[in-house]
Amino acid sequence: MRFRSSMRVRAAVAAVALALVGGVIAAAPADAASATAVFTKTQDWGTGFEGKYVITNGTSSSISGWKVEFDLPAGSTVGSFWDAAMTRNGQHFTFTNVGWNGTIPAGGTASFGFNGSPGGVGSTPSNCLLNGASCGGGTSSPSPSPSAGAPGTPGTPTVTGGTNASISLSWSASSGTVTGYRVYEGGTQVAQVTGTSATISGLSACSSHTYTVRAYNANGESAASGAATGTTTGCSTSGKLSGAPYLYEGWGNPPSPTTVMNATGVKAFTMAFMLSGGGCTPAWDGQRPLTGGVDAQAISQIKAAGGNVQISFGGWQGNKLGPNCSSSAAYASAVQQVINAYAPAAVDFDIENTDEFENTTVQDRILNGLKIVKQNNPNTKVVVTFGTTTTGPNSHGVRLINQAKALGVDIDNYTIMPFDFGGGANMYQNTVNAAEGLKNALKSANGWTDAQAYAHMGISGMNGLSDQQELTSVATWTQIRDWANSKGLGRLAFWSVNRDRGCPGGGVAENCSGIAQADWEFTKVTAGF
Repeated sequence: MRFRSSMRVRAAVAAVALALVGGVIAAAPADAASATAVFTKTQDWGTGFEGKYVITNGTSSSISGWKVEFDLPAGSTVGSFWDAAMTRNGQHFTFTNVGWNGTIPAGGTASFGFNGSPGGVGSTPSNCLLNGASCGGGTSSPSPSPSAGAPGTPGTPTVTGGTNASISLSWSASSGTVTGYRVYEGGTQVAQVTGTSATISGLSACSSHTYTVRAYNANGESAASGAATGTTTGCSTSGKLSGAPYLYEGWGNPPSPTTVMNATGVKAFTMAFMLSGGGCTPAWDGQRPLTGGVDAQAISQIKAAGGNVQISFGGWQGNKLGPNCSSSAAYASAVQQVINAYAPAAVDFDIENTDEFENTTVQDRILNGLKIVKQNNPNTKVVVTFGTTTTGPNSHGVRLINQAKALGVDIDNYTIMPFDFGGGANMYQNTVNAAEGLKNALKSANGWTDAQAYAHMGISGMNGLSDQQELTSVATWTQIRDWANSKGLGRLAFWSVNRDRGCPGGGVAENCSGIAQADWEFTKVTAGF
């Protein structure tokens, strides 16, 4: 994203020791009586899955250091992981805190995640222990043998329905005396009913969950039923990404992402910027560590609040990876490190600096690198973002579009930045004209229909005053959003959440929009995309 003139000035970022990072959040239910670790399969694409554990300290005292261990079926493995350290002994996996997220206050939580393979039914962890005790609380294994006199095993459940936030199950009754049934996800009980059906609520959209059922009576629990896996609705079939304004931790008084989420309903942010930390090594802003710093903390908070992130590489300023990586393979490897660390919904390549955008050698290096990235991460959206004229991409943008087609690069979304482009007074109409020019360039290169081109397009604006004093008001941004929705565009963003605060007459600033507005108005509009 462009930030010229005063936007070039970047505040020095001091190293700050943070007491709560890496997913530590509040709060657990007040009546909880034990520490628990709850597993959620946040994604499942058949050949693999993304899993997350949330550790809740329901006790009255602080936990200092935690260890979660579990078993995976034969042939299963764990690839990348984050916010924890991992060891493996056969099919037994152990995750421990990484220092900065080891202390969990009473009523607080911590989380970590990992990518496993394969996915599908049966890939859920079992025999989970938290600091040597059951992950569901207590001091015994979460999968005890049936007691004498316990009911027979229920039938394998069937998924009977679901919404964006729930999955419904039914199963055949157990033999013997039955008081009720308990539904488990891994070693964690998620429902208890007296009948042979249940609905598990409070789930994330487009997330997969695997359940077993046990019958119980006064003598104990039955053996577990067979497993059933269901997926909540809300999965995108068009490749459309949630509205995700840019959030930058480098300067501009970065706000708490959860504060913004709670105030606006926004569920996604584009985190900026991933640059070269020296050679082909990725680092936030070229100076903050890939993991363990303020950027990682913000991402953990966003995910813990049910959101997701896109991660942006490049921008106007700073030392870019494109010119510093020696080959497309090396560039792809640098990007892969970031994907492995954060499992973003999308990776955004803000190719606007002349060293990348106007250098054909570097542009091709990036495009061939993105071809490798997409092949290795088919479920991660690949976005390229670049500047525009008031009538569409300039020659460098058209070249990028045509070259992506020629090289066979699967770009999910082409996003233009309709600002600092001599837009003049009517920023709505000039933005629409620029987007229509992008549509025509995509149709020409790929042979797409209007609808196909729109679905592969995005707009990334600049809220309030741009560096060239172009004015995009809240009302104008609402018009732009509504137009984007009406045409089925695939992405909407703006620069930036840091600037989504009023300062009338303030001009171009790092921490406000330069116009009169309430806090987070542009973000609230973007949440409606």
